[in-house]
Amino acid sequence: QVQLVESGGGLVQPGGSLRLSCVASGRIQSIYAMSWYRQAPGKQRELVAIITSGDNANYIDDVKGRFTISRDNAKNTVYLQMNSLKPEDTAVYYCNGDIKAVLLRRQEYWGQGTQVTVSS
Repeated sequence: QVQLVESGGGLVQPGGSLRLSCVASGRIQSIYAMSWYRQAPGKQRELVAIITSGDNANYIDDVKGRFTISRDNAKNTVYLQMNSLKPEDTAVYYCNGDIKAVLLRRQEYWGQGTQVTVSS
């Protein structure tokens, strides 16, 4: 079984920064792409940023230049550095991993989510 656990969310003022972390654990053979999604109240979950196993990263236009996704393969961890935060970034942020575990097929896993609130 594979688990993804996010941390680092919280309350921050507009213009502030937060760093989210997501650690994957279990009998993992390979981690392919990892990504961050977010879901604001009353809205659909949306992809924010994705990073491939080769460290190629892509972002939605709303966060380009402000957010940076990175990964530490030795720690099975993906990060999301969020700078210049805006109230519209307020959402629950979810980690997603495309993972092959021992005796299981390659599939996507989700974390439980971490709340990010941007407010003065």
